[in-house]
Amino acid sequence: MALPNTFENRTVVGSRGISTTIGPRITSNSGPISELRSGFVGAATGLYTPFMDGDMIANQEEEVTSGLWSNNVGTLLTFFTSSTQTAAQKTYYYEVFQSASSNETAAPQFSVAYGQISGLGSAESGTSIGDYPAKAIYSQYRQLLLESNDSKFTFNGIDSDQIFVVNINRARMKERLDEGNFELPIAPLLGYAANNNAHTGSNVRTNTGGTAIKLIDDSTIASPTITSAGKIYNLVSGSITDGVYNPSSPHYYGLLYPNHGVAVINGDLMNLSCSFDIVSGSGIAGDNAFKMYTAISGAAADFGYGFKARSAEQVKSTYYFVRVKNQEYNYSNNPSYVTGSEGELLHSTFVTDPRTYITTVGLYNDRQELLATAKLSKPVMKSFTNEVNLKVKLDY
Repeated sequence: MALPNTFENRTVVGSRGISTTIGPRITSNSGPISELRSGFVGAATGLYTPFMDGDMIANQEEEVTSGLWSNNVGTLLTFFTSSTQTAAQKTYYYEVFQSASSNETAAPQFSVAYGQISGLGSAESGTSIGDYPAKAIYSQYRQLLLESNDSKFTFNGIDSDQIFVVNINRARMKERLDEGNFELPIAPLLGYAANNNAHTGSNVRTNTGGTAIKLIDDSTIASPTITSAGKIYNLVSGSITDGVYNPSSPHYYGLLYPNHGVAVINGDLMNLSCSFDIVSGSGIAGDNAFKMYTAISGAAADFGYGFKARSAEQVKSTYYFVRVKNQEYNYSNNPSYVTGSEGELLHSTFVTDPRTYITTVGLYNDRQELLATAKLSKPVMKSFTNEVNLKVKLDY
């Protein structure tokens, strides 16, 4: 790849060297100084100057993180379900947005679902006998995340027949969730002791007198488990700021799969720690996924705890070092550089002391096609008495 770095006082339009259009001759009292060709005077003989050995460093890798939610926000504090999601879809999962679905900026952030290995807590979907949404959810994530010979999700050595799933929308992620920057708050709920099967809909409310928990991954104290699903971390009680609560004996609540953007939470512990009072009757439409939505949104609304998360990706970069020698790029073909019909220099001092300001660098291929441009944060002055070294970073 060759580099275009002809520098004008406003923009870069060519490459180091002399263009092919002949312009006026510049003279002074002592005689001719040089021939100005399209305003460029340089040591090279062509318009495009190829990079030399040592001018490029390729395939440099670094990790880049950003806020997971819309507009690169790192903490989500507002939660809305969609009015366009059908009732049948909501028996499987709830899509969660950062604003009301009627708002044109609304975008799905994550979804919540409830799974039970036998389908308890859900009614038949009506499409076929034995097709229970809770069973379908458990089976779906078991096939996605577990090894082929593993039939149940296991949390700290204990199997569980019921799970809650928080699935990050794929559009929010880059390559994966950024471990160490994941904090899921869950508010306690008010159980419905009168009738477990009636703990749905408006009967599901947060317990503002209780204590919300925060779940983080344990990447700061433990290495991940590696399976066909990628890295797996435990979800434990703690916070990003303070770390794992009681790190010598953590409180385990679930599993985080960063590569898939999925958090799987032990349903049994949600009953025990947050009073979810999961509907577990056979053939009963328990709407249990709505409990997790209420607990997450209630943690923000009633306790001030937002859902914190960041995405991460490995970015490859190539560095180009643009070396502008003192004899190069000291004139410009920008119209503001000259005046009059004869193309005289606007400032007489430019005859003996020409100056330009570098603002942009272009990258060309060998066919002289512009591939990329790099803008400087502020113009850099160039004259015969100084040299400039610029570093251009190209990410891909």
